Amino acid sequence: MKLQDIPKIKHTSNTNFFLLCGPCAIEGEDMAMRIAEKVVNITNKLEIPYVFKGSFKKANRSRIDSFTGIGDEKALEILAKVSEKFDVPTVTDIHEVSDAAKAAQYVDVLQIPAFLVRQTDLVVAAAQTGKVVNLKKGQFMSPEAMKHAVQKVKDAGSDKAWITDRGTMFGYQDMIVDFRGIPTMKQYAPVVLDVTHSLQQPNQTAGVTGGRPDMIETIARAGVVNNIDGLFIETHFDPANAKSDGANMLHLDNLEGLLTRLVEIKKLVSSF
Repeated sequence: MKLQDIPKIKHTSNTNFFLLCGPCAIEGEDMAMRIAEKVVNITNKLEIPYVFKGSFKKANRSRIDSFTGIGDEKALEILAKVSEKFDVPTVTDIHEVSDAAKAAQYVDVLQIPAFLVRQTDLVVAAAQTGKVVNLKKGQFMSPEAMKHAVQKVKDAGSDKAWITDRGTMFGYQDMIVDFRGIPTMKQYAPVVLDVTHSLQQPNQTAGVTGGRPDMIETIARAGVVNNIDGLFIETHFDPANAKSDGANMLHLDNLEGLLTRLVEIKKLVSSF
């Protein structure tokens, strides 16, 4: 799967990592546009191929009263507006077989959540849309096991698959990233490192997931040094009041500095 095959992707001639970045969930049109505009300006300046990320709904919640979305069609229409206004591709996650065809009408990349990546019908439905399928490695899976998830996409008639590592469960309430898995999974498909979800602290007694945003740059740097193809970073201009996953998101004001440093690291690594 070549990155330049995605509609609206830019900066394909350089050696930068590509970036999936945006809010955890679409909370409204104004917030999506505000975040997208800032990230587009930064990635254009740094010549980073960019895909805007936003979940049109959140099906995996710790509690029944957690925010799940503003309505499927409304959120998907916002994703389409972001793509049209800023001329960038978009990615959203899907949770049910019926979501695949619905979301494919609005976005360029369909993401399979980590907890669902073994669900054959869901992976096949995503592949059959002809969109890129971003397979998030289950927290409970080995890097080697992702070969079979990619093979499902291929068996469904598509070669458009990515793998995203989002950490492995370490005890009950923490994640670790095993960077040995990157070269293993790169044998199967382009590999993305989900920096912010790798720093989640799930299963908190309050029923709200915690996180370690102070470690975002540490994990991102290590990913770039280890030749990751892409980075996944969730960001918000007010993480403390974000409706989903605010505890592990990067503040939007800190994104440009981080990406600037990561681009310099990438240049150095590429020189060897």
